[in-house]
Amino acid sequence: MKLSVGQKASRTVTLTSEHVQSYSELTGDQNPLHFDKEFTAKTKFVKLVVQGGLTTGLLHALVAMDMPGPGTVFLSQNSKFVAPVFIGDTITATAEILSLHETKPVTQLGIVIKRQDEEVVLEGEAWCYTFRVSQNSYVFEN
Repeated sequence: MKLSVGQKASRTVTLTSEHVQSYSELTGDQNPLHFDKEFTAKTKFVKLVVQGGLTTGLLHALVAMDMPGPGTVFLSQNSKFVAPVFIGDTITATAEILSLHETKPVTQLGIVIKRQDEEVVLEGEAWCYTFRVSQNSYVFEN
């Protein structure tokens, strides 16, 4: 895929209690904010929230599978959680290419994730590196 400044890609997922449970089993994150309704009811969130890793995980899928695409890894991420994501929410991650390195397969992205009500839940910036395979060797291309 030929990349260009201003190009955008998005990916959407609805997060369920099963996602929260699976993530907890993988990482050990059993924070009561994700599982204990009585505890969470006494916080400003009021209802159960999903782990931040599930939210940012959607960005990882977007970058690795959609844009820049397969072979891409994060060099860095600078993001801010600005609102919670609740179990049952549908979130959409969008990345926009802000710059492309002239000689390396490095891409700068503006990133935002919104809930189904269009409220921004995460915003920031990421730098990515893309490995491309051509025959038996790695080549680097934008």
